[in-house]
Amino acid sequence: MENNEILGRVHRLVDEEHTLRARMAQGAIDGAEERQRLEDVESELDQCWDLLRRRRAAIDAGTDPSSTEVRSAREVRNYLQ
Repeated sequence: MENNEILGRVHRLVDEEHTLRARMAQGAIDGAEERQRLEDVESELDQCWDLLRRRRAAIDAGTDPSSTEVRSAREVRNYLQ
């Protein structure tokens, strides 16, 4: 996956997050449904940002960014910065 593809996915996820929040505010979906999907979206966003940062670091280090793999949501969530 190329950096522009990752950024495209980020934009789509952010759009979905905004849509979910708007639907919740309008009462179109219940809180539990929204919270679960938002958790999923936020987790996937974290994974995308993590992958993008690590790919950029690989490029800066002169290594092949295509060898950078997506880390699990759990690993990304528990990463200490």
